Amino acid sequence: MDNSGAFTHSMRCNGVLACCCGSAACSCCCNCCPKIKQSTGTRFMYAFYFLLVTVICVIMMSPTVEQVIKDNVPFYSELCKQMNAGDNCKTLVGYSAVYKMCFGMACFFFFFFILTIRINNSTGCRAAIHNGFWLLKFVLLVGCCTGAFFIPREETFLEVWRYIGAFGGFIFLLIQLKLLVEFAHRWNINWSSGVEYNRMWYAALTLVILILFSIAVGAVIFMGVYYTHPEACLLNKIFLGINSSLCFIVSMLAISPYIQKLQPKSGLLQPGVISVYVMYLTFSAFSSKPKEMITVDGVNQTVCVFPFDSGSESDKKIVTSLGAVILFACIIYSCLTSTTKRSSAALRVYRNSEPETERARCCFCFGDDTEDFDEEKTTSGQSVVYDEQEGTIYGYSYFHFVFFLGSLYVMMTVTNWFHYDDHKIEKLLDGSWSVFWIKMASCWVCLFIYMMTLIAPMMCPKRFEA
Repeated sequence: MDNSGAFTHSMRCNGVLACCCGSAACSCCCNCCPKIKQSTGTRFMYAFYFLLVTVICVIMMSPTVEQVIKDNVPFYSELCKQMNAGDNCKTLVGYSAVYKMCFGMACFFFFFFILTIRINNSTGCRAAIHNGFWLLKFVLLVGCCTGAFFIPREETFLEVWRYIGAFGGFIFLLIQLKLLVEFAHRWNINWSSGVEYNRMWYAALTLVILILFSIAVGAVIFMGVYYTHPEACLLNKIFLGINSSLCFIVSMLAISPYIQKLQPKSGLLQPGVISVYVMYLTFSAFSSKPKEMITVDGVNQTVCVFPFDSGSESDKKIVTSLGAVILFACIIYSCLTSTTKRSSAALRVYRNSEPETERARCCFCFGDDTEDFDEEKTTSGQSVVYDEQEGTIYGYSYFHFVFFLGSLYVMMTVTNWFHYDDHKIEKLLDGSWSVFWIKMASCWVCLFIYMMTLIAPMMCPKRFEA
């Protein structure tokens, strides 16, 4: 028994060393975990690094966390002076620190973007570096982020890097919106394929459509009640009317006879998803707009604000925390799924573009691009399926480029885009005109992208023939 335990311990140590310092794929140490594909494990490891730096950036923008550290770390001031970090470590907190951290992370992913260009299989040395050597890559990431704090001419760097970040953040936002349209399209294709052999999928589709449009209509009513006022909030009235009307138009367009003739799978599920997301962005934009005040009986009164955010501080913390969770979920989902071959092909909306072997299932988001892989590596921990023996499942270089853009998007979002000087993470949802216009423009871009997927076959019928 002792020899068996020592052998198992030795195998685990060898597996960890091969993962951290070699080209072996990483996996969990627990045997009860289901098997994982090498391509999936690699993307989750990069996503973990990305999320780790993002959390550090959020902490750097939080004066609450800074005060807690100052109160609980012994000799805090002396430690900051020894690190040459200024009084109370001022150089390690605030928007400038976030810019530097995200610069280091962006350099890390841009380096791997250059390294992995034109990789078509996982057998070469560059592919081995991409899929392994996680400890060395972690050291490289730490080195990039640390080295960013020693960049000379800080003011010039921050000014230039801000505009680069804004440009890259806009591009990532476009990718995220295209991904949403792809998600809605794929959801509809997957569940519609189940209708042919089981009518329960038709009931599921109907139920989801009713829920989505109920949420969208409820959001319109909620914003109409709480975010409009007879004597103020003119922009809210205009944009709520425009966005709700556009959602109605694309819904009717999706089920019009001519669109149905060119795209038989088109239905109300896709516009339902788009409508809910547009209403969420509209609500978020209204919440981000600077507060408006009117005078009622000689008393200044704030109008058109989130009703549950106007009371105690606990309500504000709940709203801010929810916004941060949604932000992280959107970023990680965009980075992980926008790089698969299927996510690129789904946007082409050819007449018969859906796979013939499409199998309806409830959880389809992270479905496999391919499923015929039997080769496994069984160790003392989780089994790993090497699914890239014949070719890559996703584009390595494009994967890193999306993470590069995601780094810029995180930087701009955490620092409130162009209003960064006095920004704190606790005020993520507070008023800012730049955030308002960015989110409002995102609504229209999302609707435009989806509308183009509907009318493109009408404009170029020969190109979209099966």
